[in-house]
Amino acid sequence: MSDPKASSGQEPPKIEFPCDDYPVKVMGDSGPEYHAYAIEVMERHAPGLDRTRITVRESGKGTFQSITFFITATGIDQLQALHEELKNHPKTKMVL
Repeated sequence: MSDPKASSGQEPPKIEFPCDDYPVKVMGDSGPEYHAYAIEVMERHAPGLDRTRITVRESGKGTFQSITFFITATGIDQLQALHEELKNHPKTKMVL
């Protein structure tokens, strides 16, 4: 089976590192424990995280929350490590 992007001649956009204002969105169960966990992970992998730029949106019923962070992405290894750590938490539903 061929890659549809390869056949159309399109490639995914390239990211140049370091990349300021790189968005990371995490969706998980609502609550202060999960929110604190997500911040802890982001600060470990992206030192200097600007907490004033974190946005949180609750789902309509308040069951889930979406947290958006803006970090300085330093490379693929950093992004893979933080995505893996966030995805491995049982309350995480999605990491974008």
